[in-house]
Amino acid sequence: MQKAKVLAASAVFVSIILGEGELRPARILLVEDNMPQTPPFKGQLNTGGYNNNLYETKEEGYPGLYYHDNNLVSGSLEALIRHLVPTVDYYPDRTYIFTFLLSSRLFIHPYELMSRVCHLCMEQQRLSDPQADKLRLRKITPKILQLLTEWTETFPYDFRDERMMRSLKELTLRLASVDEVYKKSVGQMSQGLIRRLTVLSQYEEALVKVNATAAERLTALKAKPQAAIQRDLLSICNDPFTVAQQLTHIELERLSYIGPEEFVQAFVHKDPLDNDKSCFSDRKKASNLEAYVDWFNRLSYLVATEICLPVKKKHRARVIEFFIDVARECFNIGNFNSLMAIISGMNMSPVSRLKKTWSKIKTAKFDILEHQMDPSSNFYNYRTALRGATQRSITANSSREKIVIPFFSLLIKDIYFLNEGCANRLQNGQINFQKFWELAKQVSEFMTWKQVECPFEKDRKILQYLLTAPVFTEDALYLASYESEGPENNMEKDRWKSLRSTLLSRV
Repeated sequence: MQKAKVLAASAVFVSIILGEGELRPARILLVEDNMPQTPPFKGQLNTGGYNNNLYETKEEGYPGLYYHDNNLVSGSLEALIRHLVPTVDYYPDRTYIFTFLLSSRLFIHPYELMSRVCHLCMEQQRLSDPQADKLRLRKITPKILQLLTEWTETFPYDFRDERMMRSLKELTLRLASVDEVYKKSVGQMSQGLIRRLTVLSQYEEALVKVNATAAERLTALKAKPQAAIQRDLLSICNDPFTVAQQLTHIELERLSYIGPEEFVQAFVHKDPLDNDKSCFSDRKKASNLEAYVDWFNRLSYLVATEICLPVKKKHRARVIEFFIDVARECFNIGNFNSLMAIISGMNMSPVSRLKKTWSKIKTAKFDILEHQMDPSSNFYNYRTALRGATQRSITANSSREKIVIPFFSLLIKDIYFLNEGCANRLQNGQINFQKFWELAKQVSEFMTWKQVECPFEKDRKILQYLLTAPVFTEDALYLASYESEGPENNMEKDRWKSLRSTLLSRV
């Protein structure tokens, strides 16, 4: 049998733009640079077609919002902020609230936006006036509370900023004084926000502990390599379906903590027209997206490590066949991210060069999986499967059928190209809201996927192994690969000697 073919020639490192201009490598499969963004999905955020028949509205007595076919396409920042704030006779559409809160951070800090919203509510709606009409206050207060509730539920990480919390407290104290009913609502909203922020802190602490344990086990492996090699995944669990279920647990947990704003803060470049307003150094309140990318990298390297570690060819072949079956179960579940991480690990050069090992494997099942994740035609096969999984989720009769875990690096790539294809502002300086409708469509679909609860029973032993088992570096993988199947040419021989000299001298 031929060895497993490489999915996209090779794996490459791409730079993910982080909050402070930092660059971090993220391992994904090679994707064509001209790849278009994911087609808009049909659902909550649907802006319809666009034309050049623009008109300006003066809703509530202020200019600055431009529409066509009844769809908002651009506006000044001030007008967009006013459009967010409820009045006695008006409440913003929920899709507008999500889209503006998602994209506004490109132009104004969230704490500054909260301050502006509070000011408009207090002054425009006369919340600070003791002589204000009580009936008017009773009409406007529930609407303001609803806006704040949507903000705290959808973008809770914004409120890790003390300045956000101060403005929120100031406004809610005013609202609570209107009526005892609103005081109760304010309390419920505040408790929900505190609970979400507490859970996030606990999750971050758990990640630190998991990563520390993984680092300790890797150190132990380097110190006593022969003594440490006593367990592998197959010794923990030899059922592919169970392992696929546990991978899905990890995926869904890590997805659930990614805030929608993290896509904007991590991947949208600074717009030169925004002066220094788009500097994210003061805005980044969570790093869950990066942690999720790190998990993809870990799983890929774990697969490669598990394959390269065994001394016997027969054992290596059995490990490869096991991971092929795990990948197939991931596909059936709708866990495309773990599927791609496994394929990526099996296509790493230290693994793919093991010709004698691959000759012992019937690769038909692997070929089918690679076909499904083939990057040609802009990942057409994968996108078709993703649409099928999404449709299954919509019509699901069971919690298992609701699972959709996208190939995350491709989702990131789609959002990147969406951003690169459009400016944040139009030539007249207006904010290009048409662009942000499209951005919100993609992020909104992701929000639906991440809210699914994993229906499978947890296996603590398997989860612990997947999260903390020692993972080799690329150099260590090559060395293990050469030790299993010797170098085939002079270049490989030279590299083998260099790696032995460098790595083994550290032991």
